[in-house]
Amino acid sequence: MVRVTASLKTKILLLSILPLVLVTVAITLISLSQAKKLSEQEINTFEENLLRSKRMELQHYVALAMNSIEQIVAEASPGDVVLEKQIKEMINGLTYGDDGYFFIYDQQGTNLVHPIQPELVGQNLIDLKDANGKQVIKDLIEIASTGGGFYRYVWRKPSKGGLEDKLSYVVLIPKFNWMIGTGLYIDDIANEVASTRLKVTRNIRNTFFTVVVILAGTVIVIALVGIAINMHASQLADQRLRQLAHRYVQFQVSQRRNFARELHDGINQLMVSVKFRLELARDKLLKQDESAESDLNKGCDVLNMAIQEVRRISHDLRPIQLDDLGLESALYSMVSEFSERTGVETNIRLELPEQRLPDDIEITLYRIAQEALTNIEKHAEAAHVGLRIWSREGYIWVEISDDGIGFSPEQADSGIGLLNMRERTELLSGRFSIRTKEGAGSRIRAGFSIL
Repeated sequence: MVRVTASLKTKILLLSILPLVLVTVAITLISLSQAKKLSEQEINTFEENLLRSKRMELQHYVALAMNSIEQIVAEASPGDVVLEKQIKEMINGLTYGDDGYFFIYDQQGTNLVHPIQPELVGQNLIDLKDANGKQVIKDLIEIASTGGGFYRYVWRKPSKGGLEDKLSYVVLIPKFNWMIGTGLYIDDIANEVASTRLKVTRNIRNTFFTVVVILAGTVIVIALVGIAINMHASQLADQRLRQLAHRYVQFQVSQRRNFARELHDGINQLMVSVKFRLELARDKLLKQDESAESDLNKGCDVLNMAIQEVRRISHDLRPIQLDDLGLESALYSMVSEFSERTGVETNIRLELPEQRLPDDIEITLYRIAQEALTNIEKHAEAAHVGLRIWSREGYIWVEISDDGIGFSPEQADSGIGLLNMRERTELLSGRFSIRTKEGAGSRIRAGFSIL
């Protein structure tokens, strides 16, 4: 029944936790997915804004370059070598930042101006391709010829010496049919976007871990609350069971006391009276018939045996000494009789509370001591026996020890007397222990709550 109840409580606890876990996980996954999509959109918008600012900047630079050569272009005519050279020199001298410069190509793809890489001047680069396979110069000329525009490709960055993404803006100088343009390296944009994406990913991961921790904490709290409730219910049930057992033992003790009183004060007194009357009758018949004397003697003997048997039964049910003299005197009397009967040296130390113990505990202490002494007398072959009772931390303890031959653990589990002592102790929710070793004596200890 206990296992079924525990299993049912576990299932109820799981049914209360699992929906919470499933709903939380589902909401978390959906939220994380939406957050990831929104973050990607925001990152793309951020990148586009950065590129837009770069485009505006490039248009501004090209406009400044065109304004700087506008007067010369207006005065020059196609084929005017002097003015063309002047324009090239002016453009070649225009730089900005660490990597900002202008370049000029003719329609055939020959480089006319390149201040950063002067070795390219005069070379035809129409078929030049970048790391991605784009025909950079050819594409730039086509864009310029169609009204100008932006173009993204990979080119060597002067300040680093390596290849980086570059965004250029080109227009056409119609009078000379030249393509002029400039570009900005956008590796900083890529770095900012990557850094932003890393931060977003970290935030999402931290959010997920936070949800997991909160969920785990919630599950633990629910589990602890459930366990606490179950333990409280179990403790209440155990307490009620102990109270019931306690009341039963008290009732049993009370009934036995009453029965012992009736045997002692009723039947026993009657038998004593009969014995006296028979003895009187025997005395009167002595003078007349010897056979009557023999019968009466036998009747007296049998009646005396009955009296002794009634006394034994009365003592087994409830020692009268417990009621008349108390536990301490009853134990001293029992140990004294044991010592006189067996010749075994005994040592008794009793430290009982000032207030008398409950009846059920008194009779149990007495019976455990009685059973232990009986076992020692029959089996232990001991020379010394000790009986001790003391109270500590709300418990009353009894301990019976001897220096006899001891016994094996198998005997401890199978002995009727030991089982009786253990069952008596457990019936009052007490603590029972046996310590023994063959050839080294034994010690029996039992404790009961007196709070």
